[in-house]
Amino acid sequence: MRDIAAISAAVVRCRRCPELRAYTAQVAREKKRAHRDCSYWGKPVPGFGDSDARLVLVGLAPGAHGSNRTGRPFTGDASGDFLYPALFRAGFASAPVARDRFDGLELRDCFITAAARCAPPQNKPTPQELRNCFSFLVEEFEALERLRVAVGLGAIGFNAIVRALAQQGFAFVGKPVFAHGAAVDAVRDGRTVSLLATYHPSRQNTNTGKLTVAMFDAIFTRAKEILARAGGAGRRSADPAPGSAHPSSNPERLDSSGTQ
Repeated sequence: MRDIAAISAAVVRCRRCPELRAYTAQVAREKKRAHRDCSYWGKPVPGFGDSDARLVLVGLAPGAHGSNRTGRPFTGDASGDFLYPALFRAGFASAPVARDRFDGLELRDCFITAAARCAPPQNKPTPQELRNCFSFLVEEFEALERLRVAVGLGAIGFNAIVRALAQQGFAFVGKPVFAHGAAVDAVRDGRTVSLLATYHPSRQNTNTGKLTVAMFDAIFTRAKEILARAGGAGRRSADPAPGSAHPSSNPERLDSSGTQ
């Protein structure tokens, strides 16, 4: 079994989708006017966070001028501007702002990944592209041996978690159906992973009020409650002491309803 660092390195090297590698490289060359002075990442984006995390977040895919530019999930775009303050308020992030992969931000007891690892055109990965990325998600779940709560950021992220847990032999206690605030447990050999669902923190959802700060905070409050009952936080508490920090890993066209 590979560890998180090895999986991340494999993600960055991946060429399973040549058309996506060409697209992300093209975006990196052409750039957006607002970021013309930036050096774009322009490659598959690996997961980010605590390699011993009990909480995992699974999103859709990198944004062309967000993660594809910065090389870190939810960094450099509006979705991250909504997500990281929530993680900070809940005690899972060392700071509320994510600028780039060199900004010193660390996650505590939390790991962020995605169903797709390359930025797709119009933010819509195809079913085949999602299948090509799926093994990386399964490997990450296996490497996160203390995983206790998985949060699906949008329908595609939620469904990817369902498939990954099923692939690992987990059985669901009830039918997993995506809806904001939905929750279902998955069990295997006495181990339980709780799956939570939230609307994706996309600008489309946050600007329209479909997803509010209070709604989003409630998801992470629920996650913290589950983790507190589970125990075993050890040195990576979900509610860390001020100023504490823990190591984070970060190596140097389905329907858009996936952002629901």
